Amino acid sequence: MRLLVTFVGGLGHLAPLLPVARAARDAGHEVAIAGSGGLVPAIDEAGFRAFATSPLPHHDQVPAHQRREPLEVMDAAATEAEFARNFASRGARRMASAVPAVIEELRPDLVLRDETDLGTTIAAELLGVPVATHLVLASGLLVRPELVGPELDVVRAEHGLAPDPALSRLTSGLVLSDAPPGFRSPAAPLEVTPLHYRSTATPTLRGTRGRRAVYVTLGTIFNHGSGDLFDRILSGLHGRGVDVVATIGRRLDPADLGPQPSYVRVERFLPQHEVLPGVDLVVSHGGSGSLVASLAHGLPSVLLPLGADQPHNARRAAELGLATTLDAATATADDIGEQVTTSLDDVEMRTRCRVVAAEAAEAPGPEAAVAALEAAAARG
Repeated sequence: MRLLVTFVGGLGHLAPLLPVARAARDAGHEVAIAGSGGLVPAIDEAGFRAFATSPLPHHDQVPAHQRREPLEVMDAAATEAEFARNFASRGARRMASAVPAVIEELRPDLVLRDETDLGTTIAAELLGVPVATHLVLASGLLVRPELVGPELDVVRAEHGLAPDPALSRLTSGLVLSDAPPGFRSPAAPLEVTPLHYRSTATPTLRGTRGRRAVYVTLGTIFNHGSGDLFDRILSGLHGRGVDVVATIGRRLDPADLGPQPSYVRVERFLPQHEVLPGVDLVVSHGGSGSLVASLAHGLPSVLLPLGADQPHNARRAAELGLATTLDAATATADDIGEQVTTSLDDVEMRTRCRVVAAEAAEAPGPEAAVAALEAAAARG
């Protein structure tokens, strides 16, 4: 099988696709990845042939050290409108224009796109290539037909395709998901039942031992526009009787956060799979990658959503009793510290999170996703 994997956006859109891409490669299939030009080095580093669908940034355009931008928080309605503008219009137009050349060169048997890559469905439809979808929005609530449909239909019309106001073309084929089976919101139904698989090895859940620990992250995009949020989070955790591990991003400087107590460790980057087994709770922005990984380890969260899919994820996590949410713009250091303490002591929340982790652990590994992709490619 020759598989083309596509994504639009940043690392949070590429990373969920890599376990399946690796598993397909390990099974002997030819795999290439097409996406944002700025992430070509990450694709190369992962060992895949890369196709840039946007210009490659010059090295001097990406400073090694960036200062944090002022905090800006978007509510759910604003993020939905922004998603339609950015992904259903600009992003879809870019991918619909760039991906046909990639398909012509690679001649894939199947395209696997990330859920937010709306333009690749247009390219594949034009060239008659079957498409599978990998869900990357945990709650699924950003792709709203009433907002996305009109924007995407404009792009479809530019390529001579009929309107698809219900977005039925987006998920009519195979759908893969490594999120907990019950997490997607009932308000975001799919036409097909996703194949749920486990993208990583089954984690060993942390037992009750010694001093409790908290992991702090604001992801790889929203950390740059976090204003004083890291400062408030860390200040709120001082003197709470917990160890703290915080990752702030490769281009932010831990020194900017000032001196920290000995029980607070601040790093630019640490692999989450190394950090999560050693903590009891996660403080995050509620991005899908961070939240899904936390739940896979049976960890409750305190969420401070900033934008994108985060308000929706936070709402769904609260509905399921898996996390609590604070307003990132107004929460004080004391508010954050007190909520962390309360959540650490919430035995029922931890139990619910562990049930979710146990259910996720029962899912098959990425080899099951590869088998499904093989079948989809064979069907054409």
